[in-house]
Amino acid sequence: MSESSGGRYQRTPGGLVGAMLVTVLVVVAFAAFRGLTRDNEPTPVRAVDYATWVKAGRADGKLALLVPDPLPLGWRATSASYATGSAPAWHLGLLTSEDSYVGVEEARESVDDLVAEHVDADATQGDAVRIGGRRWQSWTDAGGDYAVGRSLKGPDGTPESVLVVGTALADQVREVAASLRAR
Repeated sequence: MSESSGGRYQRTPGGLVGAMLVTVLVVVAFAAFRGLTRDNEPTPVRAVDYATWVKAGRADGKLALLVPDPLPLGWRATSASYATGSAPAWHLGLLTSEDSYVGVEEARESVDDLVAEHVDADATQGDAVRIGGRRWQSWTDAGGDYAVGRSLKGPDGTPESVLVVGTALADQVREVAASLRAR
């Protein structure tokens, strides 16, 4: 056996290209098979019961903890949280019957701070609107979000703000703002 024999097969550039082509075809066939047999159904967004969060937040006594009363027909709550401490914050995320988003954000921050955090730092302030007999300020951003917000006094007299923001129609955001109650 000579030193130059590297195996039984002769190695040529054409053989290398052929082997790579076969490998690529196998990978493409596998990817096509997986694409056709994969379950591409989206995972549905689960509704949450926000009553426990409301109860805990109201027991804390630091925020008014405003909630829509009643929740519009066909809508569902998909997220809720209450953070206590020196910077209490309430969040309620809702989906409309058309799966557009509306969120209620409440904290001991200015309305401008809530807008910067939940709408956009460069949100455009619009005209003031009357909702439920109260004056609310409106905002929009380049991404299509619409928000209304106002300042109020919390249960202990401390200033706080509420912001209702979403990708839903402006009328739907204002509908939620009009239905907010401290119960």
